[in-house]
Amino acid sequence: MKLKEVIFEIENIFSMKQAEAFDNVGLLCGNPEREITGMLVCHDALESVVDEAVESAANLIITFHPIIFSGLKSLTGKNYVERAVMKAIENRIAIYAIHTAFDNDYFGVNFGICQKLGLKDQKILMPKKENLKKLEVMVPSEHADAVREALFSAGAGGIGFYDQCSFSHTGTGTFRPLPGSDPFSGSQGFRSSVSEEKLSVIFESYKQSRTVAAMKKAHPYEEVAYNIIRLENENQYSGLGRYGEFDEPMSSADFLRFVKEKFNLPVIRHSNLVSEQIKRVGVLGGSGASGISAALAVGCDAYITGDVKYHDFFGAENKMVICDIGHYESEQFVTQQLFDILSEKFRKFAVSKSIRNTNPVNYFL
Repeated sequence: MKLKEVIFEIENIFSMKQAEAFDNVGLLCGNPEREITGMLVCHDALESVVDEAVESAANLIITFHPIIFSGLKSLTGKNYVERAVMKAIENRIAIYAIHTAFDNDYFGVNFGICQKLGLKDQKILMPKKENLKKLEVMVPSEHADAVREALFSAGAGGIGFYDQCSFSHTGTGTFRPLPGSDPFSGSQGFRSSVSEEKLSVIFESYKQSRTVAAMKKAHPYEEVAYNIIRLENENQYSGLGRYGEFDEPMSSADFLRFVKEKFNLPVIRHSNLVSEQIKRVGVLGGSGASGISAALAVGCDAYITGDVKYHDFFGAENKMVICDIGHYESEQFVTQQLFDILSEKFRKFAVSKSIRNTNPVNYFL
């Protein structure tokens, strides 16, 4: 299986288009035409992880964090980033990063955190905006089913946990073919009336080009009448962070002990314990101070994330407990999540999980 074929399958699982604009996701290095013999899944593609790939005969590393993020202008081995990339290239190993595409995925990083905590009735904390569009196309009634199927095959018509969703209503279309036209029906110079269906489907904006192409290919008309409409709807199934509730509330002290146990933490940095009872909890893996106001807005009693700065803690407004459990610690389940998904998908070559701990932070107790 060639690398480009593996990437195609990966991007059918995780849409790279839902990654944040600042991010560097996708293929970082490697020849798309190379045959893949093994895959190593990791949190950070450091030099030690590349060594592990060499030892396990894996020539594709799937990493959560991109090792190449910004500012890379040369490869001379002067820092840990350049050494890792150089070693991968020298050993003909490709590196592919997923990062915020998995952060924004409905079953991604924050889903894993909520599952570990046992939170129920989970919802996206910060749904993606301006991500949905609607296609309306006028089709001769006898061709409506063929066009509808083509749209579904292109990935349009998905709403949450439903697919092949569409709406149509019938009407009468008129047209007059002019000189130079090659009409599917009717004659040049004469106005025709036909029974048509107005077919509507919703799709994510990144699917627009393939959706329109599939529609035009299946449509019988030389000139197709259609509309693309940007929707204001929030995408409730893609976005950063998540929140949910415990079956039964617990005291703030018990909650902190519970979190320490679940995440195997030696310490938790937290704001004042202003919530006597913790029931609704928001989470955002990695650097998540940007989600504090959103967690407050949805009525969270506590918010779990990493990399919270001194002044960020004031954002709790004495209405919510902010817990900084650490960047890596909040994402520690990601490698296992990715391994479970990818090992199920790819059975033609070995998929293994890195055993090298890339967390650079240690504690003295």
